[in-house]
Amino acid sequence: MPQFVEVRFKGNRRDFYEWHDSEPLREREAVLVETDRGVDLGHVGAIGQVAHTKCERCGSCGLAETARGGAPAGHEEPGEPGEVGDGVAASDEGDGALAPAPERAGGVRRVVRRASAADVRVADELRGAEEDVRRRIRERAVSHKLVMKVSDAEWQWDRKKLTVYFTAEKRVDFRNLVRDLASQFRTRIELRQIGVRDEAVRLDGIGRCGRRLCSASFLTEIRPIGLQIAKDQHLSLNPAQISGPCGRLLCCLRFEHEFYVQARKRFPKEGKIVQTSKGAEKVLSIDIFRELVALRGEDGTTRSVPLAELRDEVDHAAPAASPSAPPASAPPPREAPAARTAPATPAAGTPTGQGAQGTASPPRRRRRRGRRRPPPSP
Repeated sequence: MPQFVEVRFKGNRRDFYEWHDSEPLREREAVLVETDRGVDLGHVGAIGQVAHTKCERCGSCGLAETARGGAPAGHEEPGEPGEVGDGVAASDEGDGALAPAPERAGGVRRVVRRASAADVRVADELRGAEEDVRRRIRERAVSHKLVMKVSDAEWQWDRKKLTVYFTAEKRVDFRNLVRDLASQFRTRIELRQIGVRDEAVRLDGIGRCGRRLCSASFLTEIRPIGLQIAKDQHLSLNPAQISGPCGRLLCCLRFEHEFYVQARKRFPKEGKIVQTSKGAEKVLSIDIFRELVALRGEDGTTRSVPLAELRDEVDHAAPAASPSAPPASAPPPREAPAARTAPATPAAGTPTGQGAQGTASPPRRRRRRGRRRPPPSP
């Protein structure tokens, strides 16, 4: 049975392949894989069941079912929610017209072979030359007066394709730029518009914490981040304090959110009234790292109590706060409703509207419903 592996490339780009050799691949091993147009070099990111799980979590195609024997389907990395991620490609062989980026044609691709030391050296040389390529592309974009920011350039290992990543606020007509670059580099040119998060992943950098960006170091996928996550962690909602270098919410808010949710389950909710050894006190705030709870009593005094000590006080104060109640007495029986008596029948010879005692009220005139007619005109 072939080995299902995840192969990672530059800028957190990844794809899934099959290895049909008897000797299994190991993680972080350099391999040469099939592409739409040639061969590229990458490193094994995951193998076996872990690779299957990542493929299923991707959810953008049916590649996981294909690896298990289902129908073949194309695979494409999901773009950032709310961001433009459509890729277009053009070649020096054609007229430079815009065309969708080619998709996978037949199921799971294969790993060609393990990469040798010479193959890795060629890839390193290409990576070193990409900065100069990006500078030249920026110059050509300025000469064509295009409002776009060239973020990165990536050579394919066999130099049959050059992918250019850029950001722009609006759609850009770069057909003339593609023709210019194709004639200059003599290879297939693919321009791909990405979002600001993907740009931060490719460029890398240092975050506000002083460490390398999470998205470019250890995060394997970028998930959407909402403002509610910052509210759950009781952080300041000032965008300048919870935003990263890309201008979006910090990626650490997402992968730390589960820790905050689980830690808060051990503490009483803020604003709750608890019975302690000093009486009824209100929970003002909690500190999940120091495991402290700030309380305010009925007399207005405040104090900070460790969580374990607060639990002991609440347990000891619970029996005193709820003494044994006396047995409830049986409810009184409900009285039966009084019987309704029939109206007295008028005696013979008595005028209509008067009862036997002469106290009956005169009959009510039936109120006519409808629109009152106007008086006749004189």
